[in-house]
Amino acid sequence: MNDEEFHVGNTKVCLVKGDITDMDTDTIVNAANSSLMGGGGVDGAIHCKGGPRILEECKHIRATEWPEGLPTGKAVITTGGNLKARYVIHTVGPVWHGGNHDEPRMLAEAYRNSLKLAVSKGLRTIAFPSISTGAYGYPIEKASRIAITTAKEFVEEEGKLEKVVLVLFTEYDLQIYREGAAKILDHV
Repeated sequence: MNDEEFHVGNTKVCLVKGDITDMDTDTIVNAANSSLMGGGGVDGAIHCKGGPRILEECKHIRATEWPEGLPTGKAVITTGGNLKARYVIHTVGPVWHGGNHDEPRMLAEAYRNSLKLAVSKGLRTIAFPSISTGAYGYPIEKASRIAITTAKEFVEEEGKLEKVVLVLFTEYDLQIYREGAAKILDHV
């Protein structure tokens, strides 16, 4: 299933074409909206396949921690419900507004905070979708470089993850990520 694999220290960084809801990692990341109540795309697929326990825990998080909604770049964790992954880390990426509204920093924060949360929970493997590149309109070429660079920098600093998987839904998206990874990770 691994289309491409790179090593950053002791961590494998893998690029995979597939469905994030099928990933057998400790946790998968949900490109959520701030309501945490499900939605379309990856968010809807995770809630649908994972079952009602995910939504129950999201409602509890909204009631106790983030009553106004999860801010862009922040991350929270719930059960994986019926998924192969034991947990789901929910993060909100930025909506693309042309790139001059702090979108790159916010997207990097979504990845970084998800990675930090996984490590803080003792998790060893994590799978990400391409955050913000669907309905939020972030150009995939720009988003891929941020995703790969942020993952690389994090594992270089932390070194506590065994595997980071970037899961792409289409062959086109996978190719864009391959091109970015070849430039960023081949020089590790």
